[in-house]
Amino acid sequence: MDTVSTAPAPATATVPASRHSAEAAHPAVGAATGLLDAYTPGARFLATPTRTLLADGPVREVPHDERPLTVRVAETLDAARRDGQAHPVVIGAVRFDQNAPAALAVPERVQDAPPLATDPLIALPADLPAETEWDVVPVPAPEVYGAGVAAVVDRMWRGEFSKVVLARTLELTADAPLDLPVMLQRLARRDPSGYTFALPTGAGPTGTECTAPDRTLIGASPELLVSRRGNKVVANPLAGSTPRSADLAEDVRRAAALLASAKDLHEHAVVVDAVHGALAPYCTTLDVPAKPTLIRTATMWHLSTTVTGTLPDEGAASALELASALHPTPAVCGTPTLTARQVIAETEPFDRGFFTGMIGWGSADGDGEWVVTIRCAEAEGRTLRLYAGAGVVAASEPEAETAETGAKFRTFLHAVGADQ
Repeated sequence: MDTVSTAPAPATATVPASRHSAEAAHPAVGAATGLLDAYTPGARFLATPTRTLLADGPVREVPHDERPLTVRVAETLDAARRDGQAHPVVIGAVRFDQNAPAALAVPERVQDAPPLATDPLIALPADLPAETEWDVVPVPAPEVYGAGVAAVVDRMWRGEFSKVVLARTLELTADAPLDLPVMLQRLARRDPSGYTFALPTGAGPTGTECTAPDRTLIGASPELLVSRRGNKVVANPLAGSTPRSADLAEDVRRAAALLASAKDLHEHAVVVDAVHGALAPYCTTLDVPAKPTLIRTATMWHLSTTVTGTLPDEGAASALELASALHPTPAVCGTPTLTARQVIAETEPFDRGFFTGMIGWGSADGDGEWVVTIRCAEAEGRTLRLYAGAGVVAASEPEAETAETGAKFRTFLHAVGADQ
């Protein structure tokens, strides 16, 4: 596997595992899974439906100061170019609170391969996690979370706001050090068409230093916030969900019910309208389908709308600038945004940190992919903090929203073998 100092290839390109493998019968075999296998804690791994990236060498950190994030990232990329990097790339994570320190860096070298889903070796099963005793503490307790949902619904019926996304966490403590490479393998091989990541985030939700490799944000998100290639823009908001079933007939019934659910369709429409409003000032054309479709992960069905747009020219707005304009969407926050943020701060007994923020990559030319940070956990030492949220609207029921968050936890509980 060559180490290259170039930006990721265009979304439609196939990047071989080696620049010298042109005669290989199928250069994609083993390229992406090779990077997955090469991941070690402290490295930066990101797999999307267009590419697989691994950076594990020296990096140039994006500083935290009073300037806008997009300005700081652009300056860091420009500095890398001046120092001889032909096509520098920024990779990392941004918090739910964009004003808090991000964990973004420009690596000196990035290994780049095709998408995991195109690598036949991704079909091989992941190793089983080691037998581990887990101490699991819900924060808040499920009944407390349900009471919070009920209180928020009461306020909605009084007309204070129309939607809030409320989250809860599971704090897992293991009897042995965490095996992050095995977790990443299990996440990636279970949903290879999604967005799988393992990124160092340093000191955690309340810290100011985000460069140390002692804390890792790891997960498998289904939701693209926005991507840009040239002057083409794509956003894929998800809102409205239901757990999947192991029984095929029941699984199909649940999918059909979600597609016909007035409550979920309303919740989804609120998010799509917000995405349209945020992207419209940047785009000369914007296509928004009238009705959502369904997408599935290993554990959930989601209502999905793919929004496509055209920028006036390739230099109009970078992928990160578009992502910053979109973040946070009502899919992870609520509406109106400022009110929803306040309700979240009053109701959730923890700092979200990077949960419901965004992770991704961006090039100096403005291309990139930024993903909503869900189905994730923060790992440190022997502890994992899992996050899951549910969109609460006036028609929400506390028991149903608590069950939805429980189903969303299953993605990560399976990865660590704690779902038995």
